[in-house]
Amino acid sequence: MSAGRNEHGQPIGQPLPDWTERPVPARVTLDGRLCRVEPLDVDRHADDLYHAYALAADGRDWTYMMAGPFADQDDYRSHAVAMTQTDDPLHYAVVDLGTGKAVGTLSLMRQEPSDGVVEVGNVAFSPLLKQTPVSTEAQFLLMSYVFDELGYRRYEWKCDSLNAPSRKAALRLGFTFEGIFRQAMVYKGRNRDTAWYSVIDSEWPQVGKALREWLSPDNFDADGRQRQSLSAVRAAGANPGADRAL
Repeated sequence: MSAGRNEHGQPIGQPLPDWTERPVPARVTLDGRLCRVEPLDVDRHADDLYHAYALAADGRDWTYMMAGPFADQDDYRSHAVAMTQTDDPLHYAVVDLGTGKAVGTLSLMRQEPSDGVVEVGNVAFSPLLKQTPVSTEAQFLLMSYVFDELGYRRYEWKCDSLNAPSRKAALRLGFTFEGIFRQAMVYKGRNRDTAWYSVIDSEWPQVGKALREWLSPDNFDADGRQRQSLSAVRAAGANPGADRAL
């Protein structure tokens, strides 16, 4: 957004006189009501994760991932070892508090502390995690850490433009679609056009509020069914007078 003009009459961006470089994401543990997001640990998590992923009927969950599917438990464990040896991406496990088991992973990657930009990526959610309130809470905990604790300005989501479930998830969580970078990457021997999404700091208060309201126990009945969809909660927040009923 242009905030003015320089001495040459050229439009220039908004000045940020108080901006300072932000901390690098750390190996922190984030506690929620339904899950815990904690640094990936091979001994604690790898076996749980392999068995959770093995519940899938086929290998389609790995089609748009850089790695996988995995031949066996040892193959996945080797992959998990490699994941723990990097700081960027920095991988976290999602532990379901109801079972105490790790049921998926995600990471903070392409970290740019000087600009306050980071991407959530490598989202590998097992059938025990996908399309559950636990998965939403895991995403919320990491977003809240980036914005509320680290003070970042921009939180990115990128995926293969053909990955319809990932694109749908980004929009559901409150990300804004920014466009497609054509022929952005080669992986698994094929082209990837990359779809870009983001949440920026000025949007986070509203995005975060909607996520907190949706995750509230009051939004779920005795059988665990949502009373309002996340999109309905978000719409009601944007239009306070709107009917909140589904």
